[in-house]
Amino acid sequence: MDYSKLVEVYEEISGTPKKLEKIDILSKFLPKLKGHEEWVYLLRGRVFPDYDEREFGISTQLTIKAISKASGVSVEKIVEKFKKVGDVGEIAEELIGNKRQSTLFSKRLKVDKVFGNLHKLSEIEGRGSVDRKLGFVIELLTSASGAEAKYIVRTLLNDLRIGVAEAIIRDSISKAFFEGDEEMASKIEEAHDLSNDFAEVLTSADRGKKGFLKIGLVPGRAMKVMLPVKVNDLQEAFRICGKPLAVEHKYDGFRVVINKDEKGNVSLFTRRLDNVTKQFPDIVEVVKEKIKAKSFILDTEVVGYNFLKKKYLPFEAVSQRIRRKHGIEDLKKKLPVEINVFDIMYLEGKSVTNLPFEERRKLLERVVKSERWKVRLSKKFVSDSEKEIQKFYEDALDIGEEGVMMKNLKAHYKPGRRVGYMVKMKPDVKDLDLVIVGAEYGTGKRAGGLTSFIVACKSGEEFLEIGKVSSGLKEKKERGTTYKEIDELLQPLIIKEEKNSVKVKPKVVISVTYQNIQKSSKYSSGMALRFPRITHYRPERGIYDIASLKEIEKDAEKNN
Repeated sequence: MDYSKLVEVYEEISGTPKKLEKIDILSKFLPKLKGHEEWVYLLRGRVFPDYDEREFGISTQLTIKAISKASGVSVEKIVEKFKKVGDVGEIAEELIGNKRQSTLFSKRLKVDKVFGNLHKLSEIEGRGSVDRKLGFVIELLTSASGAEAKYIVRTLLNDLRIGVAEAIIRDSISKAFFEGDEEMASKIEEAHDLSNDFAEVLTSADRGKKGFLKIGLVPGRAMKVMLPVKVNDLQEAFRICGKPLAVEHKYDGFRVVINKDEKGNVSLFTRRLDNVTKQFPDIVEVVKEKIKAKSFILDTEVVGYNFLKKKYLPFEAVSQRIRRKHGIEDLKKKLPVEINVFDIMYLEGKSVTNLPFEERRKLLERVVKSERWKVRLSKKFVSDSEKEIQKFYEDALDIGEEGVMMKNLKAHYKPGRRVGYMVKMKPDVKDLDLVIVGAEYGTGKRAGGLTSFIVACKSGEEFLEIGKVSSGLKEKKERGTTYKEIDELLQPLIIKEEKNSVKVKPKVVISVTYQNIQKSSKYSSGMALRFPRITHYRPERGIYDIASLKEIEKDAEKNN
């Protein structure tokens, strides 16, 4: 397939803001990928399935250098254009388009060539890797038309700008192969939640309804976790989960899905699908020693503790280990962790997600050999007594836990969704998980780095601004996440610069506390946080975890 055919689809989709029109366009295109289903990743600016965290490793600066080499225009002139236009893709379209018109170039660029070169970028390491990556990018750009160059560059920078999210691809597959049948749409969603691989889903759809029977959990592959619904009181918990229900501690740690395959390989993934196995060799050791099964997938919360004082630490302490890839042995001693196991999704070669929670818990009790400060089952009891549960909740808070989780005893495990099978209750602290979408450079002692951050919530597939926050981060690393660390995370994500401010790809998630929420025309959400403050950087959470506009409006209504 000519890459220009895919570019035509990009252009057509980006030309409409309407979800149904995007679905219609894609539903006509997807069947053309038969035999090359992996090309579906390109519709989201990727060449890997969602469970694969490999990246191109190409910065905006390196992309500009490649455009310069391919077009013959100086880096300085391209940077000047970038500050005005804010889209490297548009610049590539103009400069590469002009270059191509001045030559007799006629060879057509193929999708497999683009896909192949992009795929190779993530595999290049070691000495000379930058020059080799640059070579693969320049090869594509010199073979591309202006429009093709635009989307190659946007793909490299993970900023495709066509508005195609997971839900649109799922619905497009449903319409293309099953005429939008609601039952099959549900199966497609379930298949993607289990596999996190649209190529596998697309292949299965082409085989008909029976094709989805083969899609299931695979140990060693990242999966989405089931998410809780927030409740404010026990009556609401009973309404959602029924009576009696299971009550467990809610730990102040981070979610880790622990995998062990039939070959004995242990792998660890966060809820945002990041592989953190190398960061936690101590967890791997404990799992091999204390989990008595050949293969499994466990849902856990990992909590840090002070070894000398035998006291649990807040999330901020252990978060250092999630993002650090060096000095692992020192961190292992300095910040040891305990695994709290609360669910199981796969055991001895079979998925157990369709078993009721009470049966899954019995399986856990059979395979987990508990030892305090290493691994233990989450503390749990079953009750329909409001008085008993309230006491359990208060006791949990007294010993430093965040609150409690409550679960439907008969419910299945549903990856990737807040389905009402479990709820969380904790003190009414006004905090939100939000994503940074913009920032401003600091002045004075903070000059040179991004220090004020525009944060956003989600509304469907959109990110809507809800405020600017500049306090809460630290100056020194020993005290927590610093301004410098967040600046270093954001710099490679910059997609537009305007004087003293930038726009960035929505990727960095932070927890923000605030005094209250008020209506405001200043931000695209129509709301604004008053006196916001950053409490945590959340490296283990993804953009699908952030607060929704509906949740925020609900909280604002309740507190006003």
